[in-house]
Amino acid sequence: MRVSGRKTGSALSHVPDNWYAVDWRRVERNVRGMQIRIAKATRESDWRRVKALQRMLTRTLSAKLYAVRRVTQNQGARTAGVDCELWDSPESRWAAIGKLKRRGYEPLPLRRVFIPKANGKERPLGIPTMRDRAMQALHLLALEPVAESTSDPNSYGFRINRSTADAMAQIRVCTSRKDSSRWVLEADIQGFFDNINHDWLVTHVPMDRAILRKWLKAGLIYQGQLQATEAGTPQGGIISPTLANVTLNGLERDLITHLRVKFGIGKAKGLKVNVVRYADDFVITGVSKEILEQEVRPWVEAFLAARGLQLSEEKTQITHIDDGFDFLGWHFRKYSGTLLIKPSRKNAHAFYRKVADTISSNKTVTQANLIRLLNPLLRGWAQYHHRVSAKQTYSRMEYLIFGRLLRWSKRRHPKKTTAWVRAKYFHSVGSRQWVFGVPVVREDGTRTIQELYSLSGTTIRYPTKIQGEFNPFDPTWEQYSEKLRQDRMWDLMRYRKQWARLYMSQSGLCAHCGCALTEDTGWHDHHLEYRMHGGSDALSNRVLLHPHCHQQVHARGTVVTKPALP
Repeated sequence: MRVSGRKTGSALSHVPDNWYAVDWRRVERNVRGMQIRIAKATRESDWRRVKALQRMLTRTLSAKLYAVRRVTQNQGARTAGVDCELWDSPESRWAAIGKLKRRGYEPLPLRRVFIPKANGKERPLGIPTMRDRAMQALHLLALEPVAESTSDPNSYGFRINRSTADAMAQIRVCTSRKDSSRWVLEADIQGFFDNINHDWLVTHVPMDRAILRKWLKAGLIYQGQLQATEAGTPQGGIISPTLANVTLNGLERDLITHLRVKFGIGKAKGLKVNVVRYADDFVITGVSKEILEQEVRPWVEAFLAARGLQLSEEKTQITHIDDGFDFLGWHFRKYSGTLLIKPSRKNAHAFYRKVADTISSNKTVTQANLIRLLNPLLRGWAQYHHRVSAKQTYSRMEYLIFGRLLRWSKRRHPKKTTAWVRAKYFHSVGSRQWVFGVPVVREDGTRTIQELYSLSGTTIRYPTKIQGEFNPFDPTWEQYSEKLRQDRMWDLMRYRKQWARLYMSQSGLCAHCGCALTEDTGWHDHHLEYRMHGGSDALSNRVLLHPHCHQQVHARGTVVTKPALP
């Protein structure tokens, strides 16, 4: 493929002629530079300049390269749309850049699929084609700086360096003191993604309106039938979470402004109304039930109605903090004036059923393979809840899982005694007894136990909440942003100490391209001297690379420089 040599605004020092010739560090720097300019214009409310910069960014070669890389390196890269096309080779990815043009662009219908939810129901997803995903990723690069610069301070869902733990920490700030809010409005929007008004989106979302309308009206194909989309934005598209955030932006700021205008600044502050939102889930605190019923809820209903949305009558309720409420898988409740946050019963039950089903559906696998299946589940659930008071729940869950594993072990040897089964499948590790594990021999000849992840051994670490006004596209927040990124990555890697040490030795950067390693990009553990050629697993022979950099190194035989370990 030949890329046009006319001005593209990409600022690349030279136009690459193939996928492996791209300087990704320069690409990321070019894209981020444009995003910073868009965010600055947004903060200054210079909307004509915002529109011009967005149009410029979506036409640059750097942005198109970035968009194609994003959709071909994420988890959905192997899932095709209705055209059954995948960009799974360097040649197809390079050719895809030429397809990202506004003129003549017509998105194809989405492929409708359903995935199971925790409550037993199914969640509908719309799978776009690879080209439509790349176009969404391209325009998301231009929309995200605007969305971040106009978002509410306490909105935490699907935003850079924000998480459910930050939302939980904000609720703790709003409810933990003796004079804090005592009443909570638990809000649930009925069919959020299916009912957003298209006209409202096209009018209010600051992006190319013609492109947005085409995406919204593309339709769905389910069981061979084309279904029109008259409202809503389908879950499954790269840009859908940001569209959802833009739809609800202003819920916090506008509500506080409304209360200040009606009651005055001093009295409005005394109402202790606080909004904490994660995507389309939110709670609102208040000093009394009457304030939430008579002032807050009617205003919220009017705010949503303008967007084609409404609250669910069955699931929306006002609760006293002493009775407790569930949010994001946690239960918030005050006991004798002290706030405790624990994993919710519903979340714990759903997790136990998932573990129990995994054990019961793998009756004949080896013990080592069962541990490999269970450990990611146990570690992921424990890491999610390690920010709250979860020790009691961990212990209870371990007891229930132990019972399941003991029955799994006895079933394999119905004629053996419990003592025999214990000796074969359970071991003593330090002061812990009945540890489900299997003896293994390391490469250096030493013996160890490959054991089931210990839930009760998980350290509880209460989080430090992200600053509400943080903007990842504002250069004044650059140092704070880098610290957040490294802290988030450390949380992901701290149970893999070798990866954590490699990450720190590389300053959080890919050893090949020098760009940041993040949860979104992922990483691969690369051996400098291949193991098939006699290379060892020592840290001195390993580096962390982006998945696409790892492919490039192997395809071209590139030599990677090893950073010095601290």
